[in-house]
Amino acid sequence: MTQVRPDDAQVVLGVDPGLARCGVAVIEGPARSVRARTAGVLRTSSAAAVPERLAQLHTELGELLATHRPAVVAVEKVLFNANVTNAISVGQAAGVVLLAAAQAGITVVEYSPSQVKATVTGTGDADKRQVGFMVAAALGRAQPVRPADAADALALALCHLQRASADPTAGGIAPRLAEAMARGGAGAPVVRPGEDRR
Repeated sequence: MTQVRPDDAQVVLGVDPGLARCGVAVIEGPARSVRARTAGVLRTSSAAAVPERLAQLHTELGELLATHRPAVVAVEKVLFNANVTNAISVGQAAGVVLLAAAQAGITVVEYSPSQVKATVTGTGDADKRQVGFMVAAALGRAQPVRPADAADALALALCHLQRASADPTAGGIAPRLAEAMARGGAGAPVVRPGEDRR
């Protein structure tokens, strides 16, 4: 991943893929001073045939890319899901996102849900409420972003911006967490997500 200086502005499109509801958000940073350009949900009708829905999604994503010209598209990595039907539709939507970005010549970076949670909140076990709270805080909002798909897209974009601007020696963690670790000084007990706390 290309490292950027903390004071470098970068535009990132976050996408939480889905066929019926596809969360999208465009943010502009540096990571320490983030501004949301837009956030919302692209919707397709279940009454339409899948190819038509995918074509609609492709068109709307293309318009978003052309309007905001992001440097990077951050998309949620499609993982195994017990609900096969849902996994297939999410995979189809994610494929359209990858295609639209590739056609526009824009770099795509995929993040797993646990990577997003760990970067935005400091723990990979965070629930949606915690993620929503941290997303709102990063954007200077008093209330969580709604709907949830838009908040998830914002979290993906924030995840990329924070990881791209993090000090490489901090292991790609969020700047705020890196600062807290630095304030703790040498020998301070630090527990990273997934480590044994005993």
